[in-house]
Amino acid sequence: MHEAICYDTVRVGDALPPLSLPAIDRRTLALYCGASGDHNPIHVDIDFARRAGMPDVFAHGMLSAAYLGRLLTSWAPQAALRGFAVRFTGITHLGNAPLCTGEVTEKFEAGEERRIKVAIRCANQYGQDKLLGTAILALR
Repeated sequence: MHEAICYDTVRVGDALPPLSLPAIDRRTLALYCGASGDHNPIHVDIDFARRAGMPDVFAHGMLSAAYLGRLLTSWAPQAALRGFAVRFTGITHLGNAPLCTGEVTEKFEAGEERRIKVAIRCANQYGQDKLLGTAILALR
């Protein structure tokens, strides 16, 4: 259950509770392939990845995007989400432990709704960005 997140009490600069995840391993990638239907061999076949010039397989970008979605919906109800946009900024290699963070950057009204804009980030344990983006949420 979500703690009551209220427009009146949220402030620009507030940080969302971070979401720290275990290091990416081959099992994680295989499970994501099955769950998402994305069976691109660059994410599960080391020989294919090496032929493509990579040292090993690496995580799907959309896996990290899903983690950012989880960050948001762990803080506010899914029904509050009005917008979600990310850009991929780096490869999440095996052994990278994703850390997802967010910060409220704006409060505004759109029609009848009171909304916030949140800067979201997925980085590894070394602070290297993997995804950056924004989300818009409507709050009561």
